[in-house]
Amino acid sequence: MKYILRDERSDSAQSGKSLALLRHSACAWVGLRPALGQHTCSEHAALKKWAKGRSTLVEIGVAEGVSARALREGMEADACLYLIDPFHLSRIPILNFMRRVARRAVGDCDHGKVVWLQEFSHDASVSWSQSIDLLFIDGDHAERAIEQDWREWSPFVQPGGVALIHDACLFEGGWTTPEYGPVKFANRFLRHGEAVGWRLAEEVDSLIVLERVR
Repeated sequence: MKYILRDERSDSAQSGKSLALLRHSACAWVGLRPALGQHTCSEHAALKKWAKGRSTLVEIGVAEGVSARALREGMEADACLYLIDPFHLSRIPILNFMRRVARRAVGDCDHGKVVWLQEFSHDASVSWSQSIDLLFIDGDHAERAIEQDWREWSPFVQPGGVALIHDACLFEGGWTTPEYGPVKFANRFLRHGEAVGWRLAEEVDSLIVLERVR
C-alpha cells in the first residue's frame, strides 16, 4: 500500500488541498488516496534506523499505520512489533476504516512479527511484562497522557534500549508549538533533572530519541 508523509504533502498546494478533501480513512481504504503519515521523511528514516537490531518494539498510537510501517521496514526478521491503539474514533466500529488502512499498510511489509493490541495504552500496560528495546510514544498528546504513557511504559525499556517521543520538540517550519503536550513534557523531563538514567540520543524534526543508560 502506498503512503505519503507529512512534508511530502506540503510540496504542492493543490496536492495538499486534494488530500484534505479526502481526509476520511475510507478514502484510503478504497484507493482514492495513499495512507497518510503524520511524520516527516526524516522522521520516517529515523524510525527505520532506530528499529534496526531491536527485538521487541512497542508503538503507542498507530493511526493509519505509516510510522508502524517504518518500524517494520527497519526491524529484523526475528523481531516482534506490538501496536497499541484503541481505534475508538470510528463512528461505525464494525467498519473502522482507519484500523483497516493501518493493518494493510503494516501488512504490506513482511519483516518480523506484528501483534495488534486494540486497547488504550493504560489498559495494555496492566498486563504487560516483557522487556522492550524500542518504545515509540505517539498516542494521546495531552501532557498528562504523555506523562502517563512514560510512567507506565518506560520502566520496561531495558538498558541500551530507546524511547522515542513524537511531536516533542520545535523545529524550523514545523507544526509543533510550545503548548503541545509532548513538547511541554519533553522540556520538563529533559531540562529539569527528571531524565535520570536516560540520555538524549538524537533529535530529528519533532522526534526525540532517548536511550536508557546501561
